Amino acid sequence: MKKLLSLVLALAMLATLAVSTAGAEELKNLNTYETKARELETWNIHYSQAAADLNVLCNLIDGLLTNDNHGNLKLNAAKSYESPDGGKTWIFTLNEGMTWFDKDGEVQADVKASDWATGLEWVLNYAKNDSYNASMPMEMIAGAEEYYNYTKALTESDGADAVKALDAEGKFAEMVGIACDDEAGTITYTLIDQLPYFPSVATYNCLYPLSAELIEEVGVDGYRDITWEDMWYSGAYTITYYEYQNQKVFTKSPNYWNDANCKRFDTVTVKMVESASVAFQLFKNGELDHVSLDQATLQGIYNETSDAEYKANLVEARPTKYSYQIHLVYSKNLEDGTTPDTNWNTAIANENFRKSLYYGLDLTNYFARTNAINPLSCQNFCYTGNGVAFTSDGTDYTKLVRAELGLDYDYTAYARVNAELAAQYKAKAIEELTAKGVTFPVTIDYYIKGDSDVAAQTAKVLENIFSECLGDEYVVLKTNTYISSLANEVRKPRKASIHINGWGADFADPINFLGQETYNDTAAYYSNAYSNCNDNDDPDLIAAYQEFTDLVTAAKAITDDMDARYAAFAKAEACMLNHALVIPCSYEVGWELTKINNYSKVYSMYGMQAYRYVDWETNDVPYTTEQMEALAAAYAAE
Repeated sequence: MKKLLSLVLALAMLATLAVSTAGAEELKNLNTYETKARELETWNIHYSQAAADLNVLCNLIDGLLTNDNHGNLKLNAAKSYESPDGGKTWIFTLNEGMTWFDKDGEVQADVKASDWATGLEWVLNYAKNDSYNASMPMEMIAGAEEYYNYTKALTESDGADAVKALDAEGKFAEMVGIACDDEAGTITYTLIDQLPYFPSVATYNCLYPLSAELIEEVGVDGYRDITWEDMWYSGAYTITYYEYQNQKVFTKSPNYWNDANCKRFDTVTVKMVESASVAFQLFKNGELDHVSLDQATLQGIYNETSDAEYKANLVEARPTKYSYQIHLVYSKNLEDGTTPDTNWNTAIANENFRKSLYYGLDLTNYFARTNAINPLSCQNFCYTGNGVAFTSDGTDYTKLVRAELGLDYDYTAYARVNAELAAQYKAKAIEELTAKGVTFPVTIDYYIKGDSDVAAQTAKVLENIFSECLGDEYVVLKTNTYISSLANEVRKPRKASIHINGWGADFADPINFLGQETYNDTAAYYSNAYSNCNDNDDPDLIAAYQEFTDLVTAAKAITDDMDARYAAFAKAEACMLNHALVIPCSYEVGWELTKINNYSKVYSMYGMQAYRYVDWETNDVPYTTEQMEALAAAYAAE
């Protein structure tokens, strides 16, 4: 009855919306933007692991599956899929009539089932693709890890040229659990175990197709460095114009196999801009159809001190898929990049010190840098992102974690902050660390890009938060700068004490998050690239990490009961957070002005499909706050 009432109310609101938008027309040509820091780096969809690339490439080539506007899996290149044995074998059947075409829409070849074998071989072949996108297939598909190791060893002994000559007809076909039938149009994956979530991997580029005929035309090295002018397309758009750091133009593919069932723009123009403030000026000039607002612009509109005419059009954006954390560095060096920072390394290994940060830092003012109107909507309780996995009754996995932590789902207050607990942990940490020779205040080195005024202003807010919440006699956040590369100038020489960074899932399972933090695991990205937890020899820290890692390993082994799997992962994640090995920080929930119905777009909290420019509903005038709220209510009632 409650659901029915919600639907009735939503329909009533939509009726009102229909009247209020009378006369508005759909956009035929979309104008959008990216900041110059997010320029595409490669046109090779198999080689990229960067969102800036995949946000473009997901429109140009079709994978087996995609997502709908609720995040549900949706058929794409595959017209059906099934598992006859409960998740160990997966069979995808392709649509008929798909073709590869060039940027001008001229057909080059048919899309075949064997193109998926060619693509997977490329991903797993060390000489062709290094290790990019290999981790997921290696963990899931039978024989994939063995083939990757085979090509790596062969590369090191016989040289890359010998390995590049390998193809899907030789050793790969013998070793790897993929069988393709071009006549039947079927692709069969054999996995190492029952993995019910495997279809979600079929939305990601590690399982994308590649035409062997294209490789014959351009060569292995030519495909590695393929350009928009030479690549083959099979998706909804081709690129018809590209100028680096200026703009790229997507044009509706004339030979797209799904034209009758797919709503597309005639063109999508992505302009590269220096900043959100520049984008706002372009929006005001009518050159863009949406803009995300920086703090100064948002506050000016909301407080009616500038551009007040847009106040009725302020729209709170939907959260992005990235779950941001404060990543603690456990093996840090001093500014010279070689001498261990013993004071910090000793302090951060102490659990009471970490818990004083975990419970003490009220980041509300930091959230306001993204969302000045409703900052607490940005707060993050968990490590795994919301909407990644659901139990059989539809419960979001993160609710299981919050239950383990005893955290209420409350956006009216900062749920984790507890000043009394923080003070208790602070007192214990001072006592224990003083005995170990740690001097106070403990300096926390934090790095930002030197030429970013926005980053400098945000860092100043963080400095004040640490000072006000924890006390200058205890810790001092020191802001440092780098010139161009955080990885080379800061992360690799281990100069930072903390990093604030986000992670987005590639497929629908918590292991995609938790597997990045496990101890003594070469595949754990954050453990090796950020926290350096394997290099701190404090026995209590090692014990905490090992406890968490053992729980992750046990949860990962459960493949026949997804509810039990998620319950076990929730215990592992709660263990990590109870030891404060990382500190959950935020979600990106900003405000915008837009002519796009946000609730019509592909929406997924994992994978790479969210930027597909298909089936979008638009207005040729900006939506009002009231209109978007009506759309949100109708969406929630669906």
